[in-house]
Parts: sequence; C-alpha cells; structure tokens
Amino acid sequence: MASDWTHRLRLRNLQMLLSLAQTRNMSHSAQALHTTQPGLSKWLKELEADVGLPLFERHARGIHPTPYGEALIAHARRIEAHLDTAREDLFRMRDEGSGLVTIGFAGASSLDTVPMAVLKIVEQLPKVHVRLLENKIASLMADLSEGVLDIVVGPSDMVSQDPSICSEVLYVEPIYLVVRAHHPLLAIAQPTWADVLAYPWALWAKGTPVRTAFDKALSNAGQTPPPRYIESNSATLTTTLLIHSDMVGVASQRPALRYSRMNILSIVPIELSVFGSVTMYWRQDVMDRQAVQTSLMAVRQVVKEFSPQP
Repeated sequence: MASDWTHRLRLRNLQMLLSLAQTRNMSHSAQALHTTQPGLSKWLKELEADVGLPLFERHARGIHPTPYGEALIAHARRIEAHLDTAREDLFRMRDEGSGLVTIGFAGASSLDTVPMAVLKIVEQLPKVHVRLLENKIASLMADLSEGVLDIVVGPSDMVSQDPSICSEVLYVEPIYLVVRAHHPLLAIAQPTWADVLAYPWALWAKGTPVRTAFDKALSNAGQTPPPRYIESNSATLTTTLLIHSDMVGVASQRPALRYSRMNILSIVPIELSVFGSVTMYWRQDVMDRQAVQTSLMAVRQVVKEFSPQP
C-alpha cells in the first residue's frame, strides 16, 4: 500500500468523495461537481489503487461504499467540518471578535444549564458567536464526532467510540412532579398518586432520561401510567402545555426549582426517589480555541453555583 496517497488529496477530492457518498451515483455526482463521469470514475479508480483497498462497490443501479469507503468518508466529513469551523471562527475573530463555539444540547439541560451557561459565555466574551443546536443525544454525539459541534450537554448514558471525545458528569439529581402556579393540586396538603393521576399529563417522550426515570418511579410506587397524556421531546412545548393548562408534568431538579422560584411552575409534594444524570462531552482537538475553553468553564460554573434549596 502506498504511504503517501494522502499527500495527493486536495479539497476538491474530498468534495468528490463526499458527493459520491451522498448520491451513490457516478453520473449524478459528475453533474453536481461539473465534471465528466469518465473523469470522476478514473479519479476514483486511481484513489482506490493508491489506498490499496476497494472504496465503493459497483452495481447496476449505482455504487455503494465498502467498509473501507465508509471509514474514509467519515474522515472526510470530519475534515470538511473542521474547515467550516475554521472559516467561521476566523471570520468571527475579525474586528477583535472572540471566535465561534457550537453547542449541542438535549433533554433537561435545555431548560437550565445550557441557557444559563450561554449568558455567562457572552458576559465573559461579548464578541463571541454562540451557535446552539437542540436534538436527540445520539444525533448530537454523531455531529460532535464529525466536528460539526464543539460541545454537547445531555444525558449521561452515551458512550462514544471516538477516542478524541472527552466527557465529564456534571450532576446527578432527583426529578419532580410539576404543575402550573395555583393548580388545584396545590390546595391539597398531601396529594396522592390517585390525585395526580386524575389529571391529564404532559410527559417527555419514551426513551428520554426524565421519562425513563418517571416510568421507574411509577413502577416503584406500584402505579400504572396516566390514562391521558401528551408526550414530546421538546422542553419548550411541554413547559408551555403545563403553564397554560391543568396538566401534570415531570421535570428534573434544576428547571423545576428555577421555575418554582420564578412562580411559573410549582412542585407537587410527592417524592419520586429516582434520579437523572447530565454529562458534558467535547472534542479534545478544540481545546486551543478561547471560545470553547470559556464555554466549558461557563457550564461548570453554572453547575457549581446551583443551589438546590427550594
């Protein structure tokens, strides 16, 4: 196998490889890249000869990446993402800016930790550009591995196979039942499960950490799921439903207490005795950027400053 084939790769070649991965069709990629199909096919054959491994399988209906091709495509995506970040980072640093940081978040962190950390980031770096992305944790981790994201804050149940990804458990905390301020349940001194299950519910979607913890709490209490409920993985939608109705919901400690102190939501005094955990993930190769360093410290500071006393 030739050892210097990477020296002959150019950005144009990465675009060609990624286009083939996307279209799975030689003629479609040639058209998109404004080149000829014979020329694209010749380049791919030469690349495979240089690498010494088949990168695509040829079929009558198109092409399909081999495992070797998938591996190279993944590296190409990371390179493309790094270059995109470099371009934007330098653009943001013009006029004495502080660069760019891209943060992904999921679950309970979207209601408290990440928003409060962003306020600290822009306070310390007024000219920084913060880009936020909310998604399912599996998708966020894939984007982190590919270099699309710099930091991810979300559930602790993710294990990345990417050795460049670091992780740090931020906190483990209980979950609570919550309702709007002045909800009829709050007039009951010691509400029971029968009392809360008589109302409709706004629940996190199945598979989310808060929902998993709640289902466990129900099982521990010998209860069945509410007969009437709406489920969503959107923190904003769930909170809006709770504020404007008599629905009962579930929230982790930090947003529950913060909303309680703001008189937006109130905690129902039923102990659930279950816990959720939130972790921060980041790529080691972005630690030399000031915006990323400041963001990591801001998240840690928000977690440290949180006071659990109601």
